[in-house]
Amino acid sequence: MQESPVHDHRRLGRELDLFDTDPLMGAGLPYWLPDGAVVRHVLEEYIREVEREAGYRHVYSPVLGKRELYEISGHWSHYSDDMFPPMELGAEQVVLRPSLCPHHALIYRSRSHSYRELPFRMAELGGMYRSELSGVLGGLTRVRAIHLNDAHIFCTLDQAVEEARAALGLIARAYADLGIRAARYRLSLPGGGGKYVADPQLWRRATALLKDVLDGVEYDAVEGEAAFYGPKIDVQITDRAGREATLSTIQIDFHQPERFDLHYIGPDGAKHRPVMVHRSIIGSVERAVAHLIEQHGGAFPAWLAPVQLVILPVAEEQTEQAAKLLRRALDQGLRAELAGPQHGTLGARIRAARLVPYKAVIGEREARADGDLAAVRLRDRRRLGVLSGGELVNRIAARVAARGAEL
Repeated sequence: MQESPVHDHRRLGRELDLFDTDPLMGAGLPYWLPDGAVVRHVLEEYIREVEREAGYRHVYSPVLGKRELYEISGHWSHYSDDMFPPMELGAEQVVLRPSLCPHHALIYRSRSHSYRELPFRMAELGGMYRSELSGVLGGLTRVRAIHLNDAHIFCTLDQAVEEARAALGLIARAYADLGIRAARYRLSLPGGGGKYVADPQLWRRATALLKDVLDGVEYDAVEGEAAFYGPKIDVQITDRAGREATLSTIQIDFHQPERFDLHYIGPDGAKHRPVMVHRSIIGSVERAVAHLIEQHGGAFPAWLAPVQLVILPVAEEQTEQAAKLLRRALDQGLRAELAGPQHGTLGARIRAARLVPYKAVIGEREARADGDLAAVRLRDRRRLGVLSGGELVNRIAARVAARGAEL
C-alpha cells in the first residue's frame, strides 16, 4: 500500500511551513517553523494540563549525564549501540541521554519519601537523543532529537496496577481530544535475541501486573519488543500507508529502583523498595505531530490550528474595522491574523487561508452597518452569515476551550 502524497506529513509539513530540515543541522534533526511551533506548543500545554489535573508534578532535568549514570541504569550495557558517543569533559565522560528515567530516579532519590506521599507522579516533557541510522530517519516520525511526554510514578506494589490503569485512561482521553485512533494494544515481551536484563523473576512479576492492567482490553502479546529492563504496554497507531508505529507506552519497572537503591519509609518505619511505573501519554511530540498532520491533512481542529481566525477586509476602506476585530480576537487569546487587500484579491486570500477554521469577511455592507459586523465562513465552506465581532470571537473561544472537532 503506497502512501498518498496528499497525506505524507513530510510533504505537508514543508508545504504548510510547519517544519523543515537543513543539511548543516543534520539528518533526523528537524527544526520547527512558527506555525509548527504553535501546534507543538499547544500540544505540550494541553498534555501538561491533563497531567496536572491527574496529580502529576512537573520537573526539568538536564539532557546530559555522566557515563556512570547510564552504567548504573543499565543503558550502557544494554542500549549503548543506540546512544551517541561519550564526550570528554576533563577527566569525566558525559553522554546525551537516551531516556529520562535515570534522571527521574535521581530526582526521586534526592529527597526522603514516606509511604504517605505515594504514589509520587513525576512528569517532564524533555529532550533525549538516540543515534538512529540515517536509513531509518524520516520526517518527524523517526528523529535523533526526541522530545518525549514522559512520566515516572513511584508507588507501592499494591498501587502499581491502579496507577498503570489510570495512565491507560489518560491515553484514551488524549486520543479522544486529539482525534487519534488506536490501531491495537500490544503487550511487548522479551525475545528475538535482544539485550535484556537477566532476571526471570523480574520479568514474570512485571508481565503479570501488566496483564492485570490490560484485563478487559483486547491486546496482542509480541516477543522482542520489550524495553531492556522490563515488559511494556504499547499503544500502536497506523499512518495513511498502513505502517504501524508505537505512540504511547506504559511500563512497570522493578529493575531501576533496585539499581538506584530507591526506597520509601513504610508504616513500620523501615525502608521499602518502590515500584517505578513509566508512562508516556502522547509519546514523542515529533511523532504525535506527524500523525496529526497526516490524519487531519493539515486542517487541524480549531484548538490546535496555527491560525484560528483570519480577517479579510474586502477593500482598504474596511481595514480599520478589520484591525479592531483582530485586536478583539487577540485580547480573547485567539490566534488571529489580518489578510488585507495588499495580499491579493479576496478570492485569492480565501484560497490561501483554506485550512484556517474561521474566516471573517468585512465588506462595505458590514462596515456600513454599525462598525462591528463580519460575514463568517467556515473551513468546510459553510457560511454562518453576518455576526457581530463579539459574538464571533466568543463562539470561536468556546469551541477552542471545548477542544472539539466541530467548528
